[in-house]
Amino acid sequence: MKTLILYATKYGAAAEIAQRIAEKLNGADTHNLKNPIPDLTEYDCIIIGSSVYAGMFRREAKAFFAKTGDTLLQKKLGLFASALSSDGASKIFAKNVPDNILKSSKSAILLGGIFDPGKANFIERFIIKIITKQTGRLGVIDSTRIDSFAGEMLR
Repeated sequence: MKTLILYATKYGAAAEIAQRIAEKLNGADTHNLKNPIPDLTEYDCIIIGSSVYAGMFRREAKAFFAKTGDTLLQKKLGLFASALSSDGASKIFAKNVPDNILKSSKSAILLGGIFDPGKANFIERFIIKIITKQTGRLGVIDSTRIDSFAGEMLR
């Protein structure tokens, strides 16, 4: 099974998650949605992931769903999100992924996230400080959930 992992990221957490999934899937191809999209007909399985800010997927991911929805429905499909919170996964996916794509996906899961204040602007640092009452690097990428997601995609 040939697998393509597409991701939309602002600071790199979704890219890191995509790479970790690819390693578990024996070298699936990874691709940033900011770049021209490869030919989807060459792949049996497509995994799409996005970082989440204020409950929203990156615009590249949303545009990809709108542009390729019919093609995606013909593939084995998985979805992941990179977010600091592990709560509200169903709401996040329902808000950001077209219903038909969400229903046809084998899995839709939050896999953790990272906030690195060194990569953020002043406003982002300020908001995170207010919300979390913390100022340093936050979050973790959940290796256990990545293993579980990859296993599910292999079945």
